[in-house]
Amino acid sequence: MNDVSEQMRADWNQRAREDAHYYVAFGSRNQDEEGFLKTALEVIGAIQWEFKRFPKNSNRRTWRALEIGCGPGRLMKPLSQDFGEIHGVDVSDEMIRIARERLRDIPHAHVHATNGSSLNRFADQSFEIVYSYAVFQHIPSRAVVLEYMREIIRVLKPGGVFRGQFNGLPPNEQPDTWSGVSFTTREIRDFAAENKLQLMALEGAGTQYMWTTWRKPVPNPPIESSPVAIRRITNASSSEPVVPNRGALAAISLWTVGLPAAFDLNTLDVRIDGNPGEVVYIGPPEADGLQQVNVLLPSGTRTGLVPVTLLDAAAYIRVIPAGPMVPRITAVTDGINIVDENRSTSGLVKIQLDEVRNPELITAQVGGLPVRELKTFCTDPVMPRYEVNFRLPEGIQPGLHDLEVRIGRRALMPRQIEVSLQT
Repeated sequence: MNDVSEQMRADWNQRAREDAHYYVAFGSRNQDEEGFLKTALEVIGAIQWEFKRFPKNSNRRTWRALEIGCGPGRLMKPLSQDFGEIHGVDVSDEMIRIARERLRDIPHAHVHATNGSSLNRFADQSFEIVYSYAVFQHIPSRAVVLEYMREIIRVLKPGGVFRGQFNGLPPNEQPDTWSGVSFTTREIRDFAAENKLQLMALEGAGTQYMWTTWRKPVPNPPIESSPVAIRRITNASSSEPVVPNRGALAAISLWTVGLPAAFDLNTLDVRIDGNPGEVVYIGPPEADGLQQVNVLLPSGTRTGLVPVTLLDAAAYIRVIPAGPMVPRITAVTDGINIVDENRSTSGLVKIQLDEVRNPELITAQVGGLPVRELKTFCTDPVMPRYEVNFRLPEGIQPGLHDLEVRIGRRALMPRQIEVSLQT
C-alpha cells in the first residue's frame, strides 16, 4: 500500500505543478479562479442537498466536515460557509500547498497531507459530513479505496452522512493514478449491508460518476407510528404520471409519507406488478412531509395500469411502450478545454451521442473533410450514451464548419463547430 501511495503522491504532485485547475476540474487549461470555482457548483449543490437528512433544528455552525481528496480547495472554499469547521486531506503535498494559499483567509478551514488511505489524524465519530468527488476514480488500488471506506465509517458521527462518487465503469485491467479502480452497485450495496450502514442513494450505475449516500445509524432511533402511504407516483425524470417500460426513463418516483427512518436501499421492498424493483434513492423528508423514493422498473414490465406496493401501501402507475431510440448529438466541445462549447481550440474535438446502438458504425467529417480516427467510449450503458473523441482533419482552416456524423447510413442532424486553433 505504501508503494501505491508514493506513486499517487508523485503523479499528483506533478499534475499540480503542471496545471492543478485542469487536472482537478477537467474544464480547460490555465483556468482563472472564477472559472475554476464555477466548475464546482453542481457538486456543491449535491452535497448541500444532503443537509436535509439532518434534524430541522440542527445548527450547522457546530458541524464538522471532511473532504477526502481536497486537491487545491475547489470544494472546500465555497462549502466552508456551511460549517463551523471543515477539513480536507490529500495525498499530494503540492495540492495541499495550493489549497492552503486558497483558504488562507478562512480560519476554520484546515488541510492535511495524508499517506493516501488513512484518516488516523482524526478521532472516532468526529464529523457530521464526509464527502469525496473525483478522487476514488483515480486510485489504482482497491485496498486503498476500501481502507478509506472503512475510515469514513469510523470518523462519522452517528447520524452522520457520507456523499461520494465512485467509478462505476467496467473494470480497468491496468489501473493507474488517472484511470483507477471501479466498483459495481452490488459491491457498494454489500459494503453498506456488511458494515450496517444505511444506504440512501446509489445512482449512475455503469457510469464513471456513480454517486452514493451513506448514513451512519443512530442508536435506538424513535419508532414511527404513522401509517405508510403513497400519495402519488410520477416518472422519476419529470412530474408526468406515466413511465416507459424500458430505457433510461424507466424509473418512477414514489411520493410517500410515514416511511420508517430505519429503511434503506437494501431493506426497502418495492414491488411493481408483483416483481421487485431496484430502489436507488430515498430522499430526505420535505417540508410538507413527503419523501421521495426512486425505483427502477424491472426488466419486462408490462404496459398498462400497473400496481405498485411499498410495505403496506399501494398505488398504480401507467406504463407506456417506450419509443424508438433516436441517435443524436447532444454536446460538442473542444477535446481538452471542454468548457469551449461548439468550438475547437486544441485541434481535438469531443462529442456526446445519445441513444446509439452501433457505435462501431460511427463516422464523422468536419467541413467536408473525413475524420480518420475516432475513439468511442461508452459513458452510460442505459441511455446508451457514447463519448467520441477525434483530431480535426488535416488541412482544416479556421472558421465555422459543419460537423456531420453518421451511424452507418443514418445521418444525424449536423452541428456547426468553430475552429480557432491556439498557437
